[in-house]
Amino acid sequence: MKKILFLLLAALGVYVWLSPAKTQVKNAGRPVQHIAAFGDSLTYGKGAPRGETYPAQLARLTGREVQNFGLNGDTAPAATQRLEEVLSYAPDMVLIEFGGNDFMRSVPLEQTLQAVANMIERVQATGAVAVLVDTGGYYGMRKYSKAYKKLAREKGAVFVPGILDGVWGKRGLMSDQIHPNAQGYRLVADKVYKEIKKYL
Repeated sequence: MKKILFLLLAALGVYVWLSPAKTQVKNAGRPVQHIAAFGDSLTYGKGAPRGETYPAQLARLTGREVQNFGLNGDTAPAATQRLEEVLSYAPDMVLIEFGGNDFMRSVPLEQTLQAVANMIERVQATGAVAVLVDTGGYYGMRKYSKAYKKLAREKGAVFVPGILDGVWGKRGLMSDQIHPNAQGYRLVADKVYKEIKKYL
């Protein structure tokens, strides 16, 4: 009996040791009324009417104001220069979505990660919740997904995995080879909402 109990306890210890630690989200628990969506063309909503971008559709899902700070063609290192404008809006939560243009323009991954880490830290310093939005595994973006998940865990940010997974490549959901249409952005908004709703 003691041997069985010992084996059970040992197995439990191994399970706990191998289980991924749950991320402690910094600044969680404060009321969220104002959300800033900070990103590139996917945040801007290229390929859809202004009222059907993912931030616009997310606003309807959350019942909160979601200000769109998306900019076509932006990269993470370049976007750090726009962060003060985002923070001047005094958001309670900032959705950070970059990487696609970094990949296409061959920005070294280390530079992108450094820029995104800086964004997260500056957002959190204001008392807001930082949300790292991963675009997903199209083309060569898998390395970004893995790195972003690790970065979010280290920095205490909410992680939204693969917003384009299940959307990208499906003709009925895309406006071109990269950007969703209104229906595709609805699925993106659903994915983001699923991950942030517990922090609203």
